[in-house]
Parts: sequence; C-alpha cells; structure tokens
Amino acid sequence: MGRGRLARDGASRMPGRQPRMPRVDPCLVVPRSAGVAYACAVEIWINPRCGKCRAAISELEAAGAEYTVRRYLEDPPSAAELEQVLVRLALEPWDIARVDEAVAKELGLKQWGRTEADRARWIAALAEHPILIQRPIITADDGHAVVARTPEALRSVIRG
Repeated sequence: MGRGRLARDGASRMPGRQPRMPRVDPCLVVPRSAGVAYACAVEIWINPRCGKCRAAISELEAAGAEYTVRRYLEDPPSAAELEQVLVRLALEPWDIARVDEAVAKELGLKQWGRTEADRARWIAALAEHPILIQRPIITADDGHAVVARTPEALRSVIRG
C-alpha cells in the first residue's frame, strides 16, 4: 500500500501534493422547476419497523434527495462513529438514548449519570445495544446532522 489515498473525488491525498481535481461541493442543486428540492447527499440511520423512519424516507424520496440507508440494527455504529455523530448533532449520548426500551430498563439507564465522566459509559451502551439509539438520524455531506423525529428537523436537511 502506498502512503497516499484517493479521496472520494478521486484526488490524491499524498503529503505535499495538491489534489488533481478541485473539490466538488457534495450538495446537489436541482432547480425547483425540475420538481425536485435541493438537498445534500445524506445517510439515514433507520429501523425499518419505525414509522418515523419510513416517513423520513418517504419525505427524502418526495424531495428527490440523494441518500443512503443504514439499517443501524443490522450494521451498528462503532463507538467512534457515535462520537462523530454526536459532535455533528451537538448532543450528548443520553440525548439520543431510548431510555424506555427493555434493554435500557435492564441496564438502569434512567439512573445513570449525565456528566462528562459518564459519556464513555453511555456511548459504549449505545454501541453495544443499538436499539437504544434514537431514530432516524440523518447526516448530510455538508456536515449537517439531525435526529429527524419531527417534520421541522427533517425539513432542516431537505432544503428548498
């Protein structure tokens, strides 16, 4: 393996070298006259049995948004991925925890501390038991992320 990697845009990321191609904005801009709203490419973490997840996907489809589905119960996020998403959401792990799930009750999540010292424990629990993660979570290529449980949160990703 070489020292450099190809970025998504195909440009070399070797130290000291400039990319061969300029970075292209990942957001899709489609005129409203085309009948499609504009939106950035997004990833949506879903549980297919969840009505809010299905509704969010329907809205993304209706808006013509480019998106990728991650069935996070089958493909759970790592602790590192959860950390990254939490930074983008500007939330703490207990803010995205489903504390009324059976496993949450078994773990006693409602009684867990909610301080900086408790973060790692919460993140580990979410990584080990992804059913505890609120859904749907949408992350956009432009850095925007939301827990899309409300129409307003979903609209903040589907602009237009």
